[in-house]
Amino acid sequence: METISALLRNLTLDDLREWAGTKILSRGKSYIRNVKELSRLKDGTLAAWVSGSEVYATSVCLNEEGDFDYFCTCPYDWGPCKHAVAVVLSAAEQVKRKKEIPLLKDGDDLYHALFDDSEDDCADDDDWQDEDEESDFAPEAIKGGRPGNSRMLKIFQGMGKDKLISMMLELAAQHPEIERGMLEKEQLASGRVDKVVSSLRREIRTITSEPAWYNSWKGEGNIPDYSHVQAQLQALLASGHADEVIQLGEELWTRGNEQVEQSHDEGETATAIAACLEVVLQAVPLSSLAPAEQLLWVIDRALADEYSLLDSGGKILESNKYTQTHWHEVAEDLETRLKSMTKPASAAFSETYSRNGVVNMLLDAYERSGTPEKVISLLEKEADACRCYGKLVDTLLAAGEKAKGRQWCIRGFERTVENAPGIATELQNRLRQLAEKEKKYDLAAAYRAEDFFESVSRKTFVELRKAAEKAKAWAAARECVLRYLETGQRPVPVDGGKSTVWPLPKPEVMRPRNKAVARYERFPDLDALIDIAILEERFDDVVALYQDLRKTKRWGWETDKTVAEAVAESHPQIAIDIWRAVVDSLIGQVKPKAYEEAAGYLRRMCKVYQENNRTSEWQSLLSELRREHKAKRRLMEVLDSLSGKKIID
Repeated sequence: METISALLRNLTLDDLREWAGTKILSRGKSYIRNVKELSRLKDGTLAAWVSGSEVYATSVCLNEEGDFDYFCTCPYDWGPCKHAVAVVLSAAEQVKRKKEIPLLKDGDDLYHALFDDSEDDCADDDDWQDEDEESDFAPEAIKGGRPGNSRMLKIFQGMGKDKLISMMLELAAQHPEIERGMLEKEQLASGRVDKVVSSLRREIRTITSEPAWYNSWKGEGNIPDYSHVQAQLQALLASGHADEVIQLGEELWTRGNEQVEQSHDEGETATAIAACLEVVLQAVPLSSLAPAEQLLWVIDRALADEYSLLDSGGKILESNKYTQTHWHEVAEDLETRLKSMTKPASAAFSETYSRNGVVNMLLDAYERSGTPEKVISLLEKEADACRCYGKLVDTLLAAGEKAKGRQWCIRGFERTVENAPGIATELQNRLRQLAEKEKKYDLAAAYRAEDFFESVSRKTFVELRKAAEKAKAWAAARECVLRYLETGQRPVPVDGGKSTVWPLPKPEVMRPRNKAVARYERFPDLDALIDIAILEERFDDVVALYQDLRKTKRWGWETDKTVAEAVAESHPQIAIDIWRAVVDSLIGQVKPKAYEEAAGYLRRMCKVYQENNRTSEWQSLLSELRREHKAKRRLMEVLDSLSGKKIID
């Protein structure tokens, strides 16, 4: 029971939805109360009676892969039934409540209904077939290994042909899904594939026209059930009808995309359609399409796949089945397609998206067709239209063409710095990396300075310091950086060399000052100056700068807390004063959670008092807080937890 117990303990509705589907899961949830006599075998197999229109014996176990396997005496045969789901949910509830699920006794009626294959009294009935008589229902014909198959086999063997036919007709009349399944199998077996295809096409059109929605708050919705479509596509493919599968797949692709676009579920409709299209993808290499056409079939849909319905299409494109000759044909088709496309009027993403997709596929085709020399030429032609400067630069550098790579970095930066700053920043980083590889450390440091002035932070300061130290220019650069933070006067690099003040050269490209950001800059930038002083362990300066900061309008406690942590050893009273203010603010919220947070700062104060031999002041502080807030019962509990402990753990 341990293995299945562990699975049940961590079971989620998503797990069951993946196993049984949304509709069956929903029905199974409504049948939990119908589960009776839930029990188990020693190996962990679950068993129960589940009442519905009749009472059914149901069992669920784990297979070798660790997934649920099931058996139910109900007639549903299209996957896990609602009764099996109800048994799993009921068992999961028992496990999570830590209630023992009793063992099923061998003599129990439920055991006999599910697991007892022994012959019963009807074995001597005259209707049983003689052992020497040849049977159309040989044991090897019964597959699946589900509990009860042996008993069903005996029942079938004991029936006369007419009686068996009568029973099957009756079942088909009562359960349309059985009739449909039998007719579909007969049509495939007899070669009447057109009937199956026509029926499945109608089903695809019907199901893709259903509204797809789900309200997770109410647990209500309509999720189209694609399980039969998927099963039929698999049956067609297994019967050798790959072309028909692709034809149906094209219709499902078109209509399915429209349905997903209008759906309001949690992605379940897209997942179900993707599972069907996975079968279609399996059919592509087996179809009568020429190899290049097979690749283009996948490529065309990959370029239009907005909802990730064909994620596994990449496996086909990577298949060794397709040769360089096949990819050469693909490349020629994509070249023609690219020439016929109108160049985008602007570099806006919405206008370049389609063209970028074709370019990327063509680049891949060049590589796979054994013509990588065409890659650079294509990237140079498309760089301005598609903004693929980064890919072009990387390709040029990999080919050893550093000069051209640098030129394209500069050109790309100039054309993207205004409207695509993210691309411009990447190109600027490549120029810095080039300078580092060429050991132009002063130029590399100049780019780090650009990063710092664009976005002042501890991280950009540290990176600038490392680079400037390598260029042996940190002392002068540091003075300029601190002066900038104090006055807002940014040092100006001199063209072609260094100024007498700023020790670093002018970079090849520079970002223009962001006016929107500059509007909110205030100097001196005391927060940044304090952070740098802490980093450099100039604690007297930290305190002086903090005193200046207190005279200005502040927006929170973060700098205060940082200062307190930094100067607790060098200036203990400053730290104590800051923490006391934080504690008073938290207590003022009159919330138990805030009291607990305040306790953390009180512990810090406690430690500082102890380290400075000021224990009596700590005790006085606790007494003062008790007097001021004696009506706050939860706070008193927090203070009690502090007063009785050692000051230093």
